[in-house]
Amino acid sequence: MKKYNASRTGTAGLILSVVLMAGCATTSDNEVKQGVLTPIPEADASPAASRDSGMPDNRRAQRLPPREGDVELRDDAPLRYVVKKGDTLWDISQQFLKRAWYWPELWYVNPDIPNPHLIYPGDVLHLVYTDGRPQLRRVSGSARLSPRVRTLPVDEAISTIPLDAIRQFLNGPRLVTEEQLQQAPYVVQFVDDHLVGGAGNQTYVRRAKQANGDNYALVRPGEEYVDPDSGDVLGIEALPIGAVEIQEFRDISTAVITRSFREALIGDRLLPLEDEALAANFYPRAPDVPVDATIISVYGGVSQIGQYQIVALNRGGQQGLERGHVLDVFQSGRAARDPVTGEKLILPPLKAGTLIVFKVEDRIAYGLVMRATRAIHVLDGAGNPE
Repeated sequence: MKKYNASRTGTAGLILSVVLMAGCATTSDNEVKQGVLTPIPEADASPAASRDSGMPDNRRAQRLPPREGDVELRDDAPLRYVVKKGDTLWDISQQFLKRAWYWPELWYVNPDIPNPHLIYPGDVLHLVYTDGRPQLRRVSGSARLSPRVRTLPVDEAISTIPLDAIRQFLNGPRLVTEEQLQQAPYVVQFVDDHLVGGAGNQTYVRRAKQANGDNYALVRPGEEYVDPDSGDVLGIEALPIGAVEIQEFRDISTAVITRSFREALIGDRLLPLEDEALAANFYPRAPDVPVDATIISVYGGVSQIGQYQIVALNRGGQQGLERGHVLDVFQSGRAARDPVTGEKLILPPLKAGTLIVFKVEDRIAYGLVMRATRAIHVLDGAGNPE
């Protein structure tokens, strides 16, 4: 981890029942596996008409005259797209839009669908026009002629970003305060007088309270997270050591280490497990508040940041950042010397890429770099997209 630092969280699937008003189209298994793009004429751009259009695959959406405030469709945007396994919402957004973060402007909110941003493999997306504006409508891959309840785990829905890119991060450090560490339960001793412990070892723990549950994350204090703008300490890195289950609550409780990422030591702290429901169904969008952030760390300790690498920002929920916010990344002004006058100059910042925020805390946020057109470094800036 390169300092300034970052924190991490965990993820797990929730079960959600999505009530769908089914359409009239069905999708073959072959289409789903291949993610076929089957365009249809604009005049017939409806779920019912799309089944038998018979149009060649190279036919694309016809452009209507743009109006002020309209989203910008790609020139090769399909009229019909079958969602396939492995797709992400970002990928699909880029199939249709020049700027993926305009997805909310394009998506048609169906009142029969509680969460329109849950899209599953096999669903069919249709590009239609309403009052001259493009909209996307969905037909369930399990479409029938009458309403039905489809109960699927959320982790079967497509995610906004590739979860494989952040999987390692999910067991990474997290941001805590000095007060949280001081008040946290801690390891007093190992039952068998070991100097270090691992999975299966029993331990004595002090300050554990039954009201906080039986299971904890075992962590070790790391380095401070510092805001380069203000110099304020944003929090302390809590390095993940493993997981602990309290077996018997007393003034000095007994516990067992159920999982270990590295050797446990006397003095390691116990923190409540983080909510592992790192929702994957948020949607990309531009912030509705001005954002002026700085990259303060990159996960993995690399010096140059590229696509699908995780960065931490010195802005969070208190500054209006939310999951799904898309930010442009700018190389910080580089120093140069004028070859004629000898003056020291600061060069203008250059756009270097795009990131999407996937986790937000009060004073810090974490983003995944979706595109890098130039080298990105710690201390580069991030702000509202063009």
